[in-house]
Amino acid sequence: GHRADSEIGGCHVYRVDPGAGAVRVVADDFDRPNGLAFSLDERRLYVSDSRAGHLRVFDVADDGGLSGGEVLATCTVGVFDGFRLDQAGRIWTSAGDGVHCYHPDGTLIGKVRVPETVANVVFGGQRRNHLFICATTSLYAILLSVTGAPMPVDHAHTRTG
Repeated sequence: GHRADSEIGGCHVYRVDPGAGAVRVVADDFDRPNGLAFSLDERRLYVSDSRAGHLRVFDVADDGGLSGGEVLATCTVGVFDGFRLDQAGRIWTSAGDGVHCYHPDGTLIGKVRVPETVANVVFGGQRRNHLFICATTSLYAILLSVTGAPMPVDHAHTRTG
């Protein structure tokens, strides 16, 4: 294909109102927003800016608006792409040399070295204590002593008996 000019003029983060379905820009100062995840209490939103090599953090208002947007961490090898949080709110993110684990304050805790570039991660298994790592040509799984954050509840689709 051929690269076309942008139809929207930039790379943004959007919010879809779950009731009305309205879409609005909530952050418009990204080079290339990519992965995103909410903190355990859903009061903070983490967004990777893959082109800039940053992981940014925003405060989430009651109306879904965002404020802040500070750089929480900068990727030292490759770029951040997909990521997940564990039960303690630590961030497990993809990178060029494996998976980097960050404290919610942005301190690098450690790395899981992988011989390929990692694109995304997810917690799974019966106890959600396996980290599945999607890399360039392989899928890896590692047993951890931590468990992934619970999956968010989709209140719009919750039914009672």
